[in-house]
Amino acid sequence: MRRISIRPALITAVIPGSIAAEIGFEPGDKLMSINGQRPRDLIDYQFLCTDQTLTLRVLDAQGQAHQLEIEKDYDDDLGFMFESALFDGLIQCNNHCPFCFIDQQPPDKRQTLYLKDDDYRLSFLYGSYLTLTNIPSKEWERIAQLRLSPLYVSVHATEPEIRRRLLKNPRAGEILSQLQWFQENRLQIHAQVVVCPDINDGPHLERTLEDLAQFHSGDLPAVASVAIVPVGLTRFRPAEDELISVTRAKAQAVIDQVQPLQAKFRQRLGSTFAWLADEWFLIATQDLPPESHYEEYPQIGNGVGSIRQFLKQFEAAAAALPEQVFPPRTLTWVVGNAVEQAFQPVIERLNQVKGLGLNMAALRSSYWGQSITVTGLLTGQDILASLQGRELGSGILLPALMLKQGDSRLLAAAYFLDDMSVAELSRQLHCPIWPVEDIQALIQTCIGRLGAS
Repeated sequence: MRRISIRPALITAVIPGSIAAEIGFEPGDKLMSINGQRPRDLIDYQFLCTDQTLTLRVLDAQGQAHQLEIEKDYDDDLGFMFESALFDGLIQCNNHCPFCFIDQQPPDKRQTLYLKDDDYRLSFLYGSYLTLTNIPSKEWERIAQLRLSPLYVSVHATEPEIRRRLLKNPRAGEILSQLQWFQENRLQIHAQVVVCPDINDGPHLERTLEDLAQFHSGDLPAVASVAIVPVGLTRFRPAEDELISVTRAKAQAVIDQVQPLQAKFRQRLGSTFAWLADEWFLIATQDLPPESHYEEYPQIGNGVGSIRQFLKQFEAAAAALPEQVFPPRTLTWVVGNAVEQAFQPVIERLNQVKGLGLNMAALRSSYWGQSITVTGLLTGQDILASLQGRELGSGILLPALMLKQGDSRLLAAAYFLDDMSVAELSRQLHCPIWPVEDIQALIQTCIGRLGAS
């Protein structure tokens, strides 16, 4: 594994009213060391900043070195925002999974789109998934020493030969011994299994879930939860891969297989433990499980229960909707066609507000070559091709999860996965676009005062 040397941590923002703001730090300054130690990453930074007396070595934006003494309370944050959480570079993936989304993108896009993250630090900080195949012993020691838990692990299969086949890495077969390490060190993971038809489904899937369930015991189970996710394929994937898409029949077969296992886990473990991503039910055109099924939503980041949570949050927020809005307006809400039926209650409730007309544009992605598309994968080209020439009303409501670069509130800096900017899409559609981050933003944009994008 190659890692570049530790760089000074570039400060990109200073929180107003913070210790750093009071001292006079500015964006462009660089943090060199804390109490004589150079932090490798945000984890080191947070650990070192727990001391009440700090000696900071910094470089200002002009390259001048400074040393500062700071006294603070134990839990006070300095107020820095950094360019990256990693000051010594990204640990990249050394696997060759045929279903990797990075390898299923077209060439000649932004270089950042092709970085394969397999970094345990980002897993701990942000919940990104890693495979554990490229962690040397020194890093395992650091995970244990700093108690970096939980981590989020792409398991896919526990049978060594199946996992090696999927990851195309001889080290991939060590997963069960690695889970044993987590158990011995009283550390946790959340696991995911991407189901690839005819490879790790059927009896292999049952074996994987039963193996993982063996690590769900005691007061701190090593495997806290499992998400079962359908493989997602695009038209840009390598021609020689062995993958096939999940059909409606396959989705129904997986649901029928997993639900009895869930009942067994509830009886044996006191938890459903292994959850099916919402996509299985959408592909199979089946009703989603009730809200109570998802317990504490441990796999919400994998789309497990996200629709139920969205509907619950909307129902709570809708209690404050007005009876009427003025001036009247008609808006277009863009979503992936996978959620078209699930979100009908949202449309119906908002359209009960007098003066408000909300039309859903439930789109598929021709760009990725998908007939059923989740909202986050819609691109600017998909939206442009589908909406050009249509009556869009006062403007478009755009879920911000489609936007992969920059600040979604600044349209000039917000881009889709196909590199089209929101500003360019707005110009070509001759229509304002309002990115919405969450339920509250959706409702406020619908009923509030509308301005130009």
